[in-house]
Amino acid sequence: MPELRSPLAHLPLGPATREPAALTAAELPDLGYLVLRGRQDDPAFMAATAAVLGAPLPGRPRSVLRAPAGVVLWQSPDEWWLLCARDQRDRLLSSLQAALAGCFAQVVDNSGGFTSLRVSGLPHLQLLRHLTPYDVEALPAGDCVSTVVSKASMTILRSDAAGVALVFRRSFADYLWRLIERSARPYGLRLVEARQCPDTLLSPLLAAQPAQAPAPAPGQRRAA
Repeated sequence: MPELRSPLAHLPLGPATREPAALTAAELPDLGYLVLRGRQDDPAFMAATAAVLGAPLPGRPRSVLRAPAGVVLWQSPDEWWLLCARDQRDRLLSSLQAALAGCFAQVVDNSGGFTSLRVSGLPHLQLLRHLTPYDVEALPAGDCVSTVVSKASMTILRSDAAGVALVFRRSFADYLWRLIERSARPYGLRLVEARQCPDTLLSPLLAAQPAQAPAPAPGQRRAA
């Protein structure tokens, strides 16, 4: 079975700009991404998903739920994303499919389609102002929002006051990284391993995964 390779694994670690780095970024690689669709006013759907996730699906727009199964992001009145540990993905997918049998609902594994990037540092909100028209400063910590960044879409998860997690399609990874890198030039940006830039909500989902190779020296490329 081929080894998983995150879409930003080819980027060199270390400063991406000459200025002192006020911003730190790290890809959170190889999480599981399950898309749930169903009706919030359907008691059978809500009960079935709660039984598998360990908590009811959040109903408030832009809300985020930290459940035993993982982190759930509200996307629309009939869509939620479950971000989970990669080694739990197959079990959760099977359990949800079995629990939702007979319900007007759908669960899809989109783990091959998404990746996440943690960005932290004092000017992280200023960076986001350059990237998106959404007023991210008005987004409370612990909430998420889907928005546009130039020609791509992205979900911003404001994990805590220190930074955000950006969830986007793998096919846009290089494109979005170039936009982030360019917009970060006034502040300085340093790319590090995930363990050096932890995300309050998503980093715990990486704990069960195999340890990565030691981080290479600045300027050196990471192994696949």
